[in-house]
Amino acid sequence: MKSMSSSRRSPLAMAVLALVGEAPMHAYRMQQLIKERHKDEVVNVAQRNSVYQTIDRLLRDGLLKIRETAREENRPERTVYELTDSGRDTLLQWMRTMLSTPSREFPEFPAALAFLPVLGPSDAREALEQRLVALEAKLSALETNLREGSKFLPRLFQIEDEYQREVLKAELAYVRGLVSDLRDEEITWPKGLVP
Repeated sequence: MKSMSSSRRSPLAMAVLALVGEAPMHAYRMQQLIKERHKDEVVNVAQRNSVYQTIDRLLRDGLLKIRETAREENRPERTVYELTDSGRDTLLQWMRTMLSTPSREFPEFPAALAFLPVLGPSDAREALEQRLVALEAKLSALETNLREGSKFLPRLFQIEDEYQREVLKAELAYVRGLVSDLRDEEITWPKGLVP
């Protein structure tokens, strides 16, 4: 069994440990809950197999164990997992670290900004204007989810949405300013660099 410090932390691994910490469950149920609770906005489960790969790793690391393998009616056999004591300790440590310590993350948008000169000024502005439309739609949907969710969910279960709303607002303000600066030619490309 690996120690807490040698097990690789990830948002998906944390989500799996947290869900199994609520109650023993099978992988398909974990995926369902992640989507039902809209945690797929903060945990990447786009690839169905990623949950199974994460479970395999957590099993190898001794953070999960198999509780039982069962078959219901005509359904395929399902393995139910439960948290080990080491898994519970690791989850708590990961949570403390993830909340307290900023980490280096590498999202695509700042990387694209770093290489903005690859596009010409008008092409860059058009792409950023499209981003504005997408961000505004995402913010609107998020605000609707928060409003609807507040009717039946305690705030504790919506704080990641509140955080995302504030991040979206900040990004919208920044991109609006950037588009305005590009439109007003306050940001220019050096001669010979314009594609």
